[in-house]
Amino acid sequence: MNERTISLTAQTTRRDGLLAGGAALAAMAPANSSLTAAKAAPSTKEIQIMSFIRTEDGTEIFYKDWGPREAQSIVFHHGWPLSADDWDAQMMFFLDKGYRVIAHDRRGHGRSTQTWSGNEMDTYAADVAALTDALELRDAVHVGHSTGGGEVAHYVARAKSGRVAKAVLIGAVPPVMVKSDKNPGGLPIEVFDGFRAALVANRAQFFLDVPTGPFYGFNRPGAKVTQGVIDNWWRQGMMGGAKAHYDCIKAFSETDFTEDLERITVPTLVMHGDDDQIVPYADSAPLAVKLLKNGTLKTYEGLPHGMCTTHPEIINADLLDFIRD
Repeated sequence: MNERTISLTAQTTRRDGLLAGGAALAAMAPANSSLTAAKAAPSTKEIQIMSFIRTEDGTEIFYKDWGPREAQSIVFHHGWPLSADDWDAQMMFFLDKGYRVIAHDRRGHGRSTQTWSGNEMDTYAADVAALTDALELRDAVHVGHSTGGGEVAHYVARAKSGRVAKAVLIGAVPPVMVKSDKNPGGLPIEVFDGFRAALVANRAQFFLDVPTGPFYGFNRPGAKVTQGVIDNWWRQGMMGGAKAHYDCIKAFSETDFTEDLERITVPTLVMHGDDDQIVPYADSAPLAVKLLKNGTLKTYEGLPHGMCTTHPEIINADLLDFIRD
């Protein structure tokens, strides 16, 4: 494991500023707030700035690992073309509930190496296996959104015994997105060719158009548009590598997860908004749950693809119920 740390003994001025700032924030917090001086100030001689694992091909995978090591672990898998930061609302919620929460940046995304190869589901799942091995996770709950849902299915179907307790697929791409003779209800390949063309032509603009429009349902009449959410989507997307993002379009659209779903035996919750404009509901969640041996479908009327961000109070509560059950 390769952890990048900075010693506070060499950064005395910075340390004092951090401690003073933390104390000031704690003083301003309401009496019932979870933000306290004890939590705001570091208690060790070092602050961990970034954590990485290095895979067999030399790729560095960035991850966050918060909470008590002995607590139930929840591992979050993000969608395309985002990063672990897309799970902020869930990680803070479950951290406050006493869970250990972990999220990584998929290779080519976020702070991980901007890979030009290995940007497909077999390698994504192998990277997850390397991370869970490095962290020695047992009986973890794996939660995946969109492309991350495909990654969860591909990993859980291959995971070592005892690694996984439960799985959750949210607005997820399985069983398969692209239209074919076997999947007549899928999206035509021309849709994904359009994604690739837009990414190559002007990735920065494309990464504004997606969150401004269909991803969060901000193109729907009466939608409450949040500029910060759009900007944060763009920020995360632009952190990653164009080549990896380009390749990942094929990975999330053309990978057939049918056999993965059939192999999964752990309890699996499938959550999907019926107004999902990115991964259409009818050709995803209902089909996926039929393939699972121990699957449960929960449908959200009128909610968009990015419902973890637009409606965290609903999604977090249902996740908590499933994990505790």
